[in-house]
Amino acid sequence: MTLLVAVLVWAVARPRGLPEAVLAVPTAALAVAVGLVSPGHAWEEIQRLGPVVGFLAAVLVLAHFCDVEGLFTACGAWMARRAEGRPVRLLASVFVLASLITAVLSLDATVVLLTPVVLATATRMGVEARPHLYACAHLSNTASLLLPVSNLTNLLAFTASGLTFTRFAALMALPWLVAVIAEYLVFRRFFDRELTAPLPSPGPAGPAAPLPLFALVTVGCTLAGFVLASAVGISPAWAALAGALVLAGRALARRKATPLAVVRSAAPAFLAFVLALGVVVRAVVDHGLADALRRVLPGGTGLLALLAVAALAAVLANLINNLPAVLVLLPLTAGAGPGAVLAVLIGVNIGPNLTYAGSLATLLWRRIAQQRGHRIGLGEFTRLGLLAVPAALVPAVAALWLSLNVVGY
Repeated sequence: MTLLVAVLVWAVARPRGLPEAVLAVPTAALAVAVGLVSPGHAWEEIQRLGPVVGFLAAVLVLAHFCDVEGLFTACGAWMARRAEGRPVRLLASVFVLASLITAVLSLDATVVLLTPVVLATATRMGVEARPHLYACAHLSNTASLLLPVSNLTNLLAFTASGLTFTRFAALMALPWLVAVIAEYLVFRRFFDRELTAPLPSPGPAGPAAPLPLFALVTVGCTLAGFVLASAVGISPAWAALAGALVLAGRALARRKATPLAVVRSAAPAFLAFVLALGVVVRAVVDHGLADALRRVLPGGTGLLALLAVAALAAVLANLINNLPAVLVLLPLTAGAGPGAVLAVLIGVNIGPNLTYAGSLATLLWRRIAQQRGHRIGLGEFTRLGLLAVPAALVPAVAALWLSLNVVGY
């Protein structure tokens, strides 16, 4: 457990801006060398995570080159025009875009690419940026419930659940919608003063930006590829790779990117961190954590059991980060069926909105906000989380239970 804590603290602090993998990879090697995890178990974990990490790399490249094509610039222009100088309308626009971008292009796209656009749009309009800034953080977690590609935790749960791509999406559609609406209602109440404050002179909306049709068509074809690949028993990662290659190839051909930029867009250091973290978590699991959790995990797939599983997952995500939490919990719940696995997913995706350390996405969001001169208050973030997490988690689990009984699996 000490090694896991050290890896997570490094990932939170990132001294001198060094990548998370700088400590995680040697720590994983040390865990194997001293016998905390056997070489066989370490290799088994790497093999299990390998396809998921490859899928993530392709999605990251796809999102990056959507930005190169101008997708997020167009999003900013649309938000400004749609808001018409009204903060409430801007918040609604942010919720719509962040929810869709998170679901389709992954939470990393919302954190890294949409957050700066939202901040620039709020500044240009002359409105208080905090509600819209916090919305990017919360929706990068909460709105990632919908598709297997929306979050690394989803990819892991998708593999463990045994569901097809379309069945996963069908079961999570209602929980996703319910959770996003609950978050919006909490935000409207929590930031009522900022959202209803009169604006003496609203800033200009700015010119319209052309829609990047090539990027939109590529993303649409990639999503269709996910469905078709899953239906015929092929890994959806191949569809993600095809979409990434199309956009990256176009950027290379038009000299808008270099081969090195394509490699960097896949975040290889972060991918190495994920693999190393999996090995470290396996060491913790092998030394008693799995047995302890197995004793407290409820059995069954009733509503109360699913709520208990999601609550436990949310608590664990805030204690050790959501990625280690899902790595620990999935092997323990997979035997109970897709319902328990998806309840874990709800807990580890919504729960991290309570603390900075709950997810790596939130940590990255905080760093981006601070780099642009926005101070994030721990107290305010926590107060908002204390309201939003239970308000979204409980109805989302209830919606999952309903979907399981209506849609089936």
